[in-house]
Amino acid sequence: MKIVDRFAAGRHLFSFEFFPPKTDAGVSKLEETIRELADLDPAYVSVTYGAGGSTRDRTIELVTRIQGQSGICAMAHLTCSGAGREEIATVVDRLIAGGIENVIALRGDPPAGAERFEVAPDGFAHASDLVTFIRQRHGDRLCLAGAAYPEGHPECRERDLEHLVTKVRAGLDFIITQLFFDNRWYFDFVRRARAAGITVPIVPGIMPITNLAQIQRITRMCGAEIPPALQGELERRKDDPIAVQQLGVAQATAQCVDLLEGGAPGIHFYTLNQSLATRMILTALKATRLA
Repeated sequence: MKIVDRFAAGRHLFSFEFFPPKTDAGVSKLEETIRELADLDPAYVSVTYGAGGSTRDRTIELVTRIQGQSGICAMAHLTCSGAGREEIATVVDRLIAGGIENVIALRGDPPAGAERFEVAPDGFAHASDLVTFIRQRHGDRLCLAGAAYPEGHPECRERDLEHLVTKVRAGLDFIITQLFFDNRWYFDFVRRARAAGITVPIVPGIMPITNLAQIQRITRMCGAEIPPALQGELERRKDDPIAVQQLGVAQATAQCVDLLEGGAPGIHFYTLNQSLATRMILTALKATRLA
């Protein structure tokens, strides 16, 4: 089923993001995580695509297996990075053959060791080009999602919204945001997006904080800001991992409640292939009848 059709029903949609593990132990852990989260009835799950397309085959295998074996609607990440048109066309054909109807089209990050994004021979420079390519080949056969940055893309903050408008006009059905920790970024971003003519659903992406060093590294990479008050509370608990996780769950739960009550169409959880924090948050939302 296409995810965009689920938004049309008017209910809050909750979804989870996973990444393809590199080891057999990681695969077993992810399978356990999926089992633990499946009974929360996610609207869909997504599977990431490594920098430079480094996990292409694992992404295709995992996303088709999740949908085929668990029955959960699955969405594949697809990037321009490290691939030309023919290779991208082959990947899309493989996904369709595997029963996948949902793709999130991204420019992608540079491969490990590279300082900047480089366009592959006969490839695409922007996610909007990828969206246009898929629509030209497959029409409405696929539901296409795209990424947005409430705090601005770190490479082009001044023109970020302009680029998003171009992506949506190319054929996006809905948008998922980068992680953020201050809801004012999301609400202001939605206001500006609507004023710019964007009407598709804009889903906030939430990453529960479970590890201080990890979230500091992630936010440095993506350009998101941890609010000073939250940073201070995390620093106070830095020698107590359990306390850090408890604070992270409480903060993310409060964020989600505010977002949903403020009109967000759902929540996309960046799980980092773990289930505990996401399960606790979504269970709390269900108890308050927001989920």
